[in-house]
Amino acid sequence: MVVVAILAAGRGTRMKSNMPKVLHTLGGKSLLERVIDSVKPLSPSRHMVIVGYEAQSVQAAMESIPGLEFVEQTEQLGTGHAIQQLLPHLQGYQGDVLVLNGDVPLLTSQTLLKLLQTHQSNQNAATILTAQLSNPTGYGRVFCDSENVVQQIVEDKDCTAAQKQNRRINAGVYCFRWQDLAKILPDLQANNAQKEYYLTDAVTQVTPVMAVDVEDYQEILGINNRMQLAGAYEILQNRIKEKWMMAGVTLIDPTSITIDDTVELQPDVIIEPQTHLRGNTVIQSGCRIGPGSLIENSHIGENVTVQYSVVTDSSVLAGTRIGPYAHLRGHVEVGEGCRIGNFVELKNSQLGDRTNVAHLSYLGDTTAGTQVNVGAGTITANYDGVKKHRTQIGDRTKTGSNSVLVAPITVGDDVFIAAGSTVTEDVPNESLAIARARQVVKSEWKMKKE
Repeated sequence: MVVVAILAAGRGTRMKSNMPKVLHTLGGKSLLERVIDSVKPLSPSRHMVIVGYEAQSVQAAMESIPGLEFVEQTEQLGTGHAIQQLLPHLQGYQGDVLVLNGDVPLLTSQTLLKLLQTHQSNQNAATILTAQLSNPTGYGRVFCDSENVVQQIVEDKDCTAAQKQNRRINAGVYCFRWQDLAKILPDLQANNAQKEYYLTDAVTQVTPVMAVDVEDYQEILGINNRMQLAGAYEILQNRIKEKWMMAGVTLIDPTSITIDDTVELQPDVIIEPQTHLRGNTVIQSGCRIGPGSLIENSHIGENVTVQYSVVTDSSVLAGTRIGPYAHLRGHVEVGEGCRIGNFVELKNSQLGDRTNVAHLSYLGDTTAGTQVNVGAGTITANYDGVKKHRTQIGDRTKTGSNSVLVAPITVGDDVFIAAGSTVTEDVPNESLAIARARQVVKSEWKMKKE
């Protein structure tokens, strides 16, 4: 049994922001969300988040995540003081407590599982996560015996020249047997220049204590400023891109591409340069996405091409071509084998199979059937100044260039709409609709001069 305690009380003054540090985003999720996600495979019995600065904002931002308990640390007096706030909430608890930091978002579930398993299998009083750094200057050193049992923790400034050769440092992630820790917490002392209570002091007062080295030191990097946030994003992107390339996805110029870790890609997808994939997006096999495209919270079927276009909150079925310079938004559904071409915008619209909207058109709140051909410059006028209205277009209907369909309106199957028409009334099946002023030509006419 394990309780997870996440330290999330600090402001993060070096972020130069009124927003709590743990709410800054990294790859589409807040730092705190990423820490919470990392412990899911551990199946904790409780998730306790210790909040302080802008506590209500942090709680509000996490309200969609079930099962979180918030414990307030009204004064931020160090890590030991933060864990002291758990004492009233864990009275009588017999299990372990895993202590994490809300501003260390790159830790993997595999590392945390290894830490917890080592702790429990060895029946340790405490187990600490450590890292081997090529340049550990500035970090406290952890000294262990051959079995990784911790013998001593020495701050960098207190190390002798020989001790400074030790490259193992404390990562600030701990697993404690709560019964042992609870006895020590009330007696922690703030005997330091900062007058803060440190959790490391508790580590030295219990036994046995073991260290577990993280395989990749980048996992333990914390976020204290915007430069470190950008560095963490680069690390996250490298992980994601390596994963997909090893799974059979081609990334042309990976350095110019960004992919959220919530995106799902199938083998034989090709991602062109300057393409960005966000949110809950799924791209199926055989697609070619980009260059210069943004896809967010959308489902793209097999063998779809998207060039220089933006697709959000939409779905596109197999064999459809999107772009260049198309914009699909607001729950668009495009059928199989369609073409959505140059400078076309679709909003909250549904198009049947093999329907083409090739260029310079806007379809808003529109339902179009199969094999519809929308001529260049066709507009569905969906807004009357107060409400949005829908346009219904039947199968195999064709609109001429520069047509306007004024909603609410229904156009039947096999209808032809003449170029330049402004259609304001329903059109029945198998009809030709002409709705334009009659052309008048006046011969031998010249403008009179003033």
